Amino acid sequence: MQEITSYLAPRRLDEALQAMADGDATVLCGGTDLAPQTESGMRQYKAKLLNIRRIERLGGIEATGDKVRIGALTTISEIRCNPALAAIAPVLVEAAEHFASEQIRNAASVGGNLCNASPAGDMIPALLVLGASVELACWRDGAVRKRQVPLEQFFVGPGKTVKLPEELLTGVVFDRPAAGFVGRFRKSGPRPALEISTVSVAFGARVAGGRLSDVRVAMGSVAPTPLRARHVEAALEGKALDAATIAAAVAATAEDAKPIDDVRASAWYRSHLVRVFVEEVLNDVRGN
Repeated sequence: MQEITSYLAPRRLDEALQAMADGDATVLCGGTDLAPQTESGMRQYKAKLLNIRRIERLGGIEATGDKVRIGALTTISEIRCNPALAAIAPVLVEAAEHFASEQIRNAASVGGNLCNASPAGDMIPALLVLGASVELACWRDGAVRKRQVPLEQFFVGPGKTVKLPEELLTGVVFDRPAAGFVGRFRKSGPRPALEISTVSVAFGARVAGGRLSDVRVAMGSVAPTPLRARHVEAALEGKALDAATIAAAVAATAEDAKPIDDVRASAWYRSHLVRVFVEEVLNDVRGN
């Protein structure tokens, strides 16, 4: 196991980014993924351990104008209990409701959940249907440099993202959903809220005049990364939400979901759950 030779707990973003500039730091926030992964040997600490919990203005939820921004240090509990998000993006609050236990929600951050890049990350499908992007920052040429990456392009494999070693995820942003937007989230695990998801499905769309538009469907635990279900979306876009449309969307899940067998579930069972969840969320929207 790598020995930790330095521990840093900066209060300012520029201090943290300068410490990360050599790409040789392990970032610690809530530690709810990092601690068990290092203890099990899945990953090693680097020589420099950087605790970002005390960095000013790296948390919080802002919903002003047409944009919503959630700081990277924002805990899942804060998302779950935020009244603005409950009104603007209830699908995200619903995902937070099913995230682990209360103790873990109090420590786990949205930034950590995204950077862990698990195919089963609970917050990811909900953020995908909201069209979210992540903010990445680094120290370059004597200044803080920032870029935004659409969340759909952020993940490249299990535990892998496009974030560079010297970059820090500082927040997640999305446009305020348009009038008529509806969202739903479903998750399955051995215990609904305390376990890693076996399958998760999120749905978001505008409903007007009995028809769907701007449809987004996202899935977790059915591929190497969380994904947008493009075939399911195509089966729904512009359609009336009737029994035939729902049946076509359910059938299209086979084109998007490509699960594998593992210790938590078989590929067959995951494929079945995806079909069930898509049918459930669409019937729920149809009924309301």
